[in-house]
Amino acid sequence: MRHERALRGRTAVVGVAESDLGEVGPGITALDLAEQGAGRALDDAGLTVGDVDAVFSHSAFYGMPTVTLAERMGIRPRYSDSTATGGSSFLAHLRHATAAIDAGLCEVALIAYGSNQRSASGGLMASGQNHLPSYETPFAPRLPVSAYALAAARHMHQFGTTRRHLAEVAVAARRWAQLNPAAFERGELTIDDVLGSRMVSTPLTVRDCCLVTDGGGALVVTSAARARDLRRPPVYYLGGAEAHWHTGISQLDDVTVTAASESGPRAFDLAGLRPSDVDVVQLYDAFTINTLLFLEDLGFCAKGEGGDFVSEGALAPGGRLAVNTNGGGLSYCHPGMYGIFTLIESVRQLRGEAGDRQVADARVALAHGNGGMLSSQVSVLLGDESTL
Repeated sequence: MRHERALRGRTAVVGVAESDLGEVGPGITALDLAEQGAGRALDDAGLTVGDVDAVFSHSAFYGMPTVTLAERMGIRPRYSDSTATGGSSFLAHLRHATAAIDAGLCEVALIAYGSNQRSASGGLMASGQNHLPSYETPFAPRLPVSAYALAAARHMHQFGTTRRHLAEVAVAARRWAQLNPAAFERGELTIDDVLGSRMVSTPLTVRDCCLVTDGGGALVVTSAARARDLRRPPVYYLGGAEAHWHTGISQLDDVTVTAASESGPRAFDLAGLRPSDVDVVQLYDAFTINTLLFLEDLGFCAKGEGGDFVSEGALAPGGRLAVNTNGGGLSYCHPGMYGIFTLIESVRQLRGEAGDRQVADARVALAHGNGGMLSSQVSVLLGDESTL
């Protein structure tokens, strides 16, 4: 049996795009936005609907998402995958697409997502209804925020992390967003603004929480051989890994340690890389505590040192590590599930197409997705031609 390490460099992302973002208004559905993003990504790649023979998608807004999207776009795929692990799904889809392309099951894969969360409901949407009894239900938690607040409170108690440390994450994201014309929130934001904003679930304020927006996005993936003949510089899949330990936060043994502590090291091993090799990091920052937890679990700093690691603008433009260079879910967009946008921004950075927020000499990107209540974690490493 071939080792998974053999998938390194076998596929490449050749097209990326967002749909319209922000607040698209009434009459525009989640499916409309998925189709719009998919069409734009195909245009970006210089391909057409007729080239696509595999569809990957997940949705909280309509059933049988790959079947529904394929029908809308007139695609009759020979491979379909609607793996549903929440917001991390789309990073898993990239890993699965790579394996399928390498196995000859398909040649051109479309990964797409759309959500009209803001226009439809104005609140966070769950990616699937849980019909199982939960030990958490009698406590009436305000989910998902209370689950993440629990992790933040424990991290503060155990390691001395402060609300100011968390605020550093929000401010850094906003500073990147100010360089991104597509970002939903671009106004000034200070540490004091975050600390003084309305408390949502102690210790998280409204500025510690992600946006609620509409939007969608898509990627086009194909073999490395075909990618070299297409319109854009290929961005190669170097390695990826998935892990999940629980659904409800009460079933996580230690709320300061996530399954990223498994997916990250495995992904780095498969890619033959280390955290010090990474030029840009795109994390699923649904809440400010996510960024601290994932930086620790992925190996950028030791467990408990995340607060100090992010201090004094370390993640902002000009800081020690370029994190969430589009503004992240905290300031750029967050339409229900954010994972696909970590990949889109990674690709743009590696192609040198990020404009004012471009990180100089970006060669390796880490995209990391999260689903549920810190439940599912998927880590993907991408690189330009020089990494092969």
